[in-house]
Amino acid sequence: MRWMRAAGRALLVVAVLLAGYAGFGARAGGVDPQGRGPMTLATAGDLTDYLSPLLDDWNRAHPDERVTLVELPDSADETRAQMTSELRSGSDRFDVLNIDVAWTSEFAAAGWISPLKRDRFPLDSFLRPVVDTATFDGRLFAVPYVTNAGLLYYRKDILEREGVEPPRTWAELARQARTIAPKYGLDGYAGQFLPYEGLTVNVAEAVHSAGGSILRDDGERVTVDSAAATAGLTFLADGVRQGWIPREALGYKEEESRQAFQDGRLLFLRNWPYVYADAGAEGSKVAGKFGAVPLPGPDGPGTSVLGGSNLAVSAHSRHPASAADLIAYLTSERVQRQVLTEGSLPPVRAALYEDPELIKAHPYLPTLRQSVLSAVPRPKSPRYDQVSLAVQAVAQDVMALRQTPAEAVARLARELGTISRRG
Repeated sequence: MRWMRAAGRALLVVAVLLAGYAGFGARAGGVDPQGRGPMTLATAGDLTDYLSPLLDDWNRAHPDERVTLVELPDSADETRAQMTSELRSGSDRFDVLNIDVAWTSEFAAAGWISPLKRDRFPLDSFLRPVVDTATFDGRLFAVPYVTNAGLLYYRKDILEREGVEPPRTWAELARQARTIAPKYGLDGYAGQFLPYEGLTVNVAEAVHSAGGSILRDDGERVTVDSAAATAGLTFLADGVRQGWIPREALGYKEEESRQAFQDGRLLFLRNWPYVYADAGAEGSKVAGKFGAVPLPGPDGPGTSVLGGSNLAVSAHSRHPASAADLIAYLTSERVQRQVLTEGSLPPVRAALYEDPELIKAHPYLPTLRQSVLSAVPRPKSPRYDQVSLAVQAVAQDVMALRQTPAEAVARLARELGTISRRG
């Protein structure tokens, strides 16, 4: 996913992979009995370079606990594969891991990341829902670093010309996408509907917006076999069947859908906050012509699924005390402000969303705050990768109109039941 590249642009970083090996030499002297010493920070690849100055500040202040960045591939799947390969082998190559929020439960259940002391971090200063993404089985296994919630982008100029407000309900969205978009030669609505993690997010948002869920919080009980889940899939299938979701959108990920909106081909788009800056930049065909509101639901504003990343300490880290200090530094209010102003990534500190100066520079912050506060984590499961693949496969068949929503929900319940029973 694009936000995994820069968490809005998603995970982060600017070092090269070989830098990780340089970190080994710095640690060759053995394990510090106090758990302190040089570290590596592993993260997915990123196009921004705001993080290097932040870590330069840390390194100047902590010459004996220097951190080296290890940049893994841009692809979230490839990043996860490299991280899990190292962790399964027992390697101490990584100290701090910048992980997708959906991986926290899996990594914790596998014993790959260490539990953290809650009182070590000012969790009460964070947006409340983001803390839940960092817990598993009632324990804190990571600290939120960057958050994300889906927004509905809309062509403000067109809706104002038509004299209508942006949609708050699915019915309003469908009606405007079906009747207004064709008048202006536009497609109606798109999200991220290619079978990958983005489709899981879009489906989970539809299900939760309708009042349903996919798994219970412990990840062991399947809850998807419900009228609410059927309603969520019906909303998506009806969009394809009625034509206000274009068939082309079934091949969209974050970037394809952003480009379609930015090129002036869509009336509505579901995507992450990073789109706001890109679509408003010089050269964009919709600069100054769009707005963003919370996602709609059946009877009013819907429910987003939380995106973003968490920082965790590898269970194999030789310097866990230093690693915890680095996490505290990266989640401090000063650094979190720079995460937003220099990296254009949504911070986890609640106070930043009410800062007038920041709101002036980033007008979407109040809307994003509202979306985050009403958002939910993705299904928590020690086998999340299998859960996500099952959701994607079922949703693909529904949106390709090969299976009815009711049939798909029953099928998904069976498949998730099989997954949850595996050891």
